[in-house]
Amino acid sequence: MTEHAVVIAGGGPTGLMLAGELALAGVDVVVVERRASQDVDGSRAGGLHSRTIEVLDQRGVAERFVSAGQVHPFVGYAGMFLDISDFPTRHNHLLALWQRDFERILAGWVVGELGVPILRRCEVVGFAQDDTGVDVELSGDTSLRTEYLVGCDGGRSLIRKAAGIDFPGWDPTTSHLIAEVEMAEEPPVGMLPEGGGIGPVNPGDDGGPYRVVLVEKQVEHTGEPNLQYLSEALVAAYGTDYGVHSPTWISRFTDTTRQAASYREGRVLLAGDAAHVHGPQGGQGLNTGVQDAVNLGWKLAQVVNETSPESLLDTYHAERHPVGARVLQNTMAQVALSRIDERSRALRDTMTELLSTDEPRRRIAAMISGLDIHYDLGEGHPLLGRRMPDLDLSTADGPTRVFTLLHDVRPVLLNLGEPGGFDISPWADRIRLVDAKHAGVWELPVLGEIAAPPAVVIRPDGHVAWAGDLTDPELPRALATWFGAATPA
Repeated sequence: MTEHAVVIAGGGPTGLMLAGELALAGVDVVVVERRASQDVDGSRAGGLHSRTIEVLDQRGVAERFVSAGQVHPFVGYAGMFLDISDFPTRHNHLLALWQRDFERILAGWVVGELGVPILRRCEVVGFAQDDTGVDVELSGDTSLRTEYLVGCDGGRSLIRKAAGIDFPGWDPTTSHLIAEVEMAEEPPVGMLPEGGGIGPVNPGDDGGPYRVVLVEKQVEHTGEPNLQYLSEALVAAYGTDYGVHSPTWISRFTDTTRQAASYREGRVLLAGDAAHVHGPQGGQGLNTGVQDAVNLGWKLAQVVNETSPESLLDTYHAERHPVGARVLQNTMAQVALSRIDERSRALRDTMTELLSTDEPRRRIAAMISGLDIHYDLGEGHPLLGRRMPDLDLSTADGPTRVFTLLHDVRPVLLNLGEPGGFDISPWADRIRLVDAKHAGVWELPVLGEIAAPPAVVIRPDGHVAWAGDLTDPELPRALATWFGAATPA
């Protein structure tokens, strides 16, 4: 039986990102993926939010994605566009980039450069865990032995079901057809009054292909949609089907809203859609999954590498479950705001007026973009548990940025005061001490300007684990909590 430290079920955005995080940390990881290639259903997801671009920047690969997409200075909320161009981040924009392109670029890095193996045309069909690992059964009568199994296998996750993890939530109230097609006649591009519409898959290209989204009158369906069904739906909405033909794919989505009761069951963990499903409003699904992976990756690596106890994995659920719950809440709110009855229209008009003012705009836009995520790490400096700003730094080795210091998935103790004052040697094999200077203010999208602390501990996911003076007795405790016990001299 082949053995790997970690097996990831599913090679979509979440699974690939997690594999990359683990590989950077030196963990033996393999991805099991049912698809023969990284081709996906074209234009399902279409954008990267600011925080997702930031975590890619933390690994030194953001520009690969930015150069392949289109930058827009806003995020969407229930059909409204909220400007984020004044947000204090290098990536104060939405990056329009189809999921197929995101996955292609991500796979080029994770598989092509980091060397993560992918078992294609293969699925996890069962598993059994014990005190030391997990026996993973694959299609084709093969099996793997692993220390940990991570389900990144989508909303219908076999891993979640087989682990016995409940998936409570709400049944759908809306259903939409979605397709990528060619059309013999040029269709009108734009939104329909009741929602949905037609748009080019590649803006600027004439003659298609086109992305079609149509609201369905029925919510429940027994079969999958086909070309004839799509043609009939177009005729009902537009009076013609515009000669629709050659579909790349046809599917549907609903506002089904569910979240795993636990993101971990022993040696089995969940991330991405396997852990949470919701409506596409705000374009948060892919982004939340990628950020799940970045939160989990370094923790799982430290446990596998035996620098941290297994209890560190409990912080994954503790931190990411509230984030997922908030995404579920805001997508349900957006569905309610998008209904076309008069009462909902009145509510939407009120919200539009409210979000035209600065403070509500900033709060909602920071939530959608992921820039306001705050893990509850207890009392302390306002930065504690929040993303570290990407400051420009001056060091003895020359100028650098905070995110550059995180490229190798290693925590950083950033000292902005006088050098010395703390003995890092008990953690020197795990934590990088950087003495630096920074000129300018520290600003967060929600908090505004904050007082700069003398020093901060930055976790590999870019969130602040401690902030204060190097003489603070909490500093060694924080280092031991997050990065393992001190090594005796």
